[in-house]
Amino acid sequence: MKSTRICLSAALAALLCAAPAAAQTDYRARLPQDEVIYFVLPDRFENGDPSNDRGGNRGDRLQTGFDPAHKGFFHGGDLKGLTTRLDYIQGLGATAIWFAPIFKNKVVQGPKGQESAGYHGYWVTDFTQVDPHFGTNAEFKAFVDAAHARGMKVYMDIIANHTADVIYFGECEDTGRCVYRSVADYPYQTRGGPGGRRINQGFAGHEVGTAENFAGLTDPNFAYTVKVAPAEKNIKVPAWLNDPIYYHNRGDTIFRGESNTMGDFVGLDDVMTEHPRVIAGMIELFGSWIDRFGVDGFRIDTAKHVNPQFWQSFVPAIQARARARGIPNFHIFGEVAHDDFQPGKLAQNTRRDKLPSVLDFAFKEGALRSIGGTAATEIWRDFFSQDVLYEGGEAAAIQLPTFLGNHDMGRFAHHVRKGFPKASEAEILKRVMLGHVLLLTARGVPTIYSGDEQGFVGDGGDQDAREDMFPSRVAIYNDNDLLGTSKTTADANFDTAHPLYRLIRELAAVRIGQPALRRGETVLRSAGDEPGLLAFSRLLAGEEVLVLLNTSTSPLKRNVQVDVGSVRFRSLVGSCAPDAQAPGSVSVSLPALGYAICHASR
Repeated sequence: MKSTRICLSAALAALLCAAPAAAQTDYRARLPQDEVIYFVLPDRFENGDPSNDRGGNRGDRLQTGFDPAHKGFFHGGDLKGLTTRLDYIQGLGATAIWFAPIFKNKVVQGPKGQESAGYHGYWVTDFTQVDPHFGTNAEFKAFVDAAHARGMKVYMDIIANHTADVIYFGECEDTGRCVYRSVADYPYQTRGGPGGRRINQGFAGHEVGTAENFAGLTDPNFAYTVKVAPAEKNIKVPAWLNDPIYYHNRGDTIFRGESNTMGDFVGLDDVMTEHPRVIAGMIELFGSWIDRFGVDGFRIDTAKHVNPQFWQSFVPAIQARARARGIPNFHIFGEVAHDDFQPGKLAQNTRRDKLPSVLDFAFKEGALRSIGGTAATEIWRDFFSQDVLYEGGEAAAIQLPTFLGNHDMGRFAHHVRKGFPKASEAEILKRVMLGHVLLLTARGVPTIYSGDEQGFVGDGGDQDAREDMFPSRVAIYNDNDLLGTSKTTADANFDTAHPLYRLIRELAAVRIGQPALRRGETVLRSAGDEPGLLAFSRLLAGEEVLVLLNTSTSPLKRNVQVDVGSVRFRSLVGSCAPDAQAPGSVSVSLPALGYAICHASR
């Protein structure tokens, strides 16, 4: 296996391994559904410059944020390291890279004895520059240019919902726990409740989104007494973010009712996104990253915790900004986190909020239940039938980024092990492989979480699923048994011969070579009331690609309906019957936890 650029098929070579000039022309024309996304936490990927490990700070880990032996602190990964590993990422078949936020973060947060660092990027203080732990703006530009030269897109992770935790409240200063205070109990027009001193008399409430109305909101102390430490009064950039009037200041969200969009997310300062100044400021702020660096898309963190009117203004403005920069297919997808199998909950954010796309948590849940568990394959009939709920219907659903696991909810392999505690490692690996077959053939935009291709398992969600790709010093990472390898996370894990890496690379090449797998409609062919056969076709312009999965631990043989015109079949992956046994019917044989991808000729 070559360590330099890896091109494994004519299709992959044409799309990913073009000369730089051709790549600059071609990659912009791809639609969002044409991509295979690779998601990374820069701090946990590769350390290309140890001199920035402490972010230019001095002292212990509470001052520098750096402690490579602790799961909650910076480990040293950076943009230079990410750039040096582009061969590895591209060799996997990824065409787009999405990374956790790289904006400058508050170095350390949390109550005494429970501190952790902003290695993940979600505690932003300066939205205009790269965090010094990751490098510089110039190094980010070099990364984007290097990716574009290869025909790869770059997606930024952005946050409009909140900033770092800088504002605190006098009434709960001792406990640090600030109960959410509602608009009814603590109106904007009085200080400390209905019987308090009258303030903000010219303000008609946050529902009236005019500049004239918000000019009447001048005192932020309606629910709590707002405080900021002197050393942090001007810590945020742009400077307008330092004014507490642009925050809700109502205490911690309870994740229901009005607190969903107006409460502090785990103490983080919740931005008043209803304010016209905030809307204009966020459009300008994130639009400038498109202007300066030419990024190709935004993943929006905590999108469901922002009021719909904000997105209704933000999205078209950002799309226009991207088009003006020569980026016609700018991909915007929001995080609307749900741990249930209800696509309708996701779809409402595309209809009401007008988000073009959302991360497909329902797909994740379906994979966990049917492959990481023992649910009937019939659940996929429910899943695909609800694509009509999204704004734009089935045509919009194919742009939803699909995934099996991530840095928040944990890795797919962890959930499979948990779901089958008595299964052999060989079975667990087969189930994880089967999950990736589904991910890379079903409708949507497959999104690979870095480390999954190296058999990472993790111990759960959040910090327990954020292992290092470079040699780790975290004990609770290094004691895990990885899938498909004798290595641990104490080793560097960039093995292009790993069975999961090889499988994903093969599937990505097939996906890229078959337009029906990227842009085709989905027709469910077979599903049952127990684990077993899941069969679906992807249809486009007279082409049929038949996908077959066996979610059971027994071999199976079935007849599967196909288009009447599909008479012969070529095996793209696995083994397919060469001919239809009758018009509209093909015989299918699959081993336990087996799969096949078949291309029909007419």
